[in-house]
Amino acid sequence: MDKLETATIAGGCFWCTEAIFQKLKGVMKVTSGYSGGHIENPTYEEVCSGQTGHAEALQIEFNPEKIQYETLLEIFFKLHNPTTLNQQDYDKGTEYRSAIFYHNDEQKKITEQVKEKLTQEKYYKDPIVTEITAFTNFYPAEESHQNFYENNPNSPYCRIIIDPKIRKLLSEFSSLTKQ
Repeated sequence: MDKLETATIAGGCFWCTEAIFQKLKGVMKVTSGYSGGHIENPTYEEVCSGQTGHAEALQIEFNPEKIQYETLLEIFFKLHNPTTLNQQDYDKGTEYRSAIFYHNDEQKKITEQVKEKLTQEKYYKDPIVTEITAFTNFYPAEESHQNFYENNPNSPYCRIIIDPKIRKLLSEFSSLTKQ
């Protein structure tokens, strides 16, 4: 089996980002959970209180021979709003912050380069506020949060919030998606 790498990102509600990254070629596993906080094994309710310091995050296992870390970050930055502090769509609070938790110096370097490239290109008119910090922890979310879009495609949240993100993914990155 090919050597897999891990990326840990937070781009608002993990239901939204999970649905996007599960559709990419080379992504082997996506787990919704909590990262960047100061208590062990937090619950959804604890994270939503804003008191744990955790962000709703994803842990992505990917094959770098099929999809590069840089590509994952480009998709991440373009499919959520990295210019709003502690908010994505209707979700507000530190648990919905935009963050990248790098696992090594190479990931840190690539993350900073991708952010700088988008800044120089003025991809967004407002500054990118995505937190870039060293990975310290990740706790999988409760089972009801795993594969949420696949298990609930007709829920209003999926239709209103997630479906447009998936359409954008398929429009802008169709060559990278699973058929």
